[in-house]
Amino acid sequence: MSSKTTRSAKTVPRPYSGPSFQDVATADFKKPDRIESAAIRASARGEDCTFQIVGVCNQQTDTTVLCHLPDESHGMSRKADDLSSAYGCSACHDVIDGRVKHDWQPGEKDFYMRRAQNRTWRRLREKGLLIIKGAA
Repeated sequence: MSSKTTRSAKTVPRPYSGPSFQDVATADFKKPDRIESAAIRASARGEDCTFQIVGVCNQQTDTTVLCHLPDESHGMSRKADDLSSAYGCSACHDVIDGRVKHDWQPGEKDFYMRRAQNRTWRRLREKGLLIIKGAA
């Protein structure tokens, strides 16, 4: 830098010149049509819980339902897509939805939700309810 050019110590160049997070977050966004499947919902009946939250899971397959997880498709009076879901027992479902208080550690809830969703997708694929083109 030349002696004529001075830069404030607080000034940091921004490599990204696109819209800011705030611009994107507040932009008009039409939510896509909700993905629903009666077959996927019914497939939860009798399944093992995929959350298996330590100290919470009751492991009662007769209480397992398709639990919807938060995503961009949900909102006021609107559940998330059936793809954003996981098989869960009544106890894990209550904790995930916040009906029962749980002392979550940082990142723990996200870990359980992501793991349960992946486990559920694998089961749906085994049942032929989720087809991934090109997958073996």
